[in-house]
Amino acid sequence: MMANTPQAPYYAVIFSSSRTTTENGYSQMAAEMEKLVEVQPGFLGFESARENIGITVSYWKDMESIKNWKENPAHIIARENGRLMWYENFKVRIAKVERDYSFEK
Repeated sequence: MMANTPQAPYYAVIFSSSRTTTENGYSQMAAEMEKLVEVQPGFLGFESARENIGITVSYWKDMESIKNWKENPAHIIARENGRLMWYENFKVRIAKVERDYSFEK
């Protein structure tokens, strides 16, 4: 399902990753992060897909909201565990969405 975002401008955080074969709590932590991010001030929604690589795009009201999410103590722990156990590599990109449009049948 696609995120319902407001009229631009807003921000997108693009998280691309390659996973290790280690599960070791990944699914549980991912579910916890999804619940937690949904109540963060400034969070607008997300879209995610995984096949060979995973791509999650989260949408935010402003840069301050993104900064606050990065500094969330539970999110810090999740990132540390990701580096130690769950990801071979990842890249984070932050972009300002200046315009968007859509199509729907």
